[in-house]
Amino acid sequence: QAQVVQSGGGLVQPGGSLTLSCAVSAYTFQYYDIGWFRQAPGKEREGVACIRSSDGGTTYPDSMKGRFTISRDNAKNTSYLQMTSLKPEDTAVYECASECIVHSDTDDYDFWGQGTQVTVSS
Repeated sequence: QAQVVQSGGGLVQPGGSLTLSCAVSAYTFQYYDIGWFRQAPGKEREGVACIRSSDGGTTYPDSMKGRFTISRDNAKNTSYLQMTSLKPEDTAVYECASECIVHSDTDDYDFWGQGTQVTVSS
């Protein structure tokens, strides 16, 4: 697997904003769709955002639309997840991976990040 480094997690107040980064070592980064996922304690992994490799098009679950924005910089082999209007229920470990399909087993991804904790609390 390629090396994946995530950063940007932390503690924010409700209504606040945070931007996460996902840097990938693979030179083929530009040919992968990039998915962002999250997993909270006691819950299954869920998709947060997706950006396609072909045209940069994006998709989001309904609960994320208008609050989360995914982007990519192929020159830097990096994807970003901008989060705004954060709510306590957004608290989770956020992960990036090499496709947009949700897999319960992360070994099914060509590459994936170990995750970064986002905590939304007063």
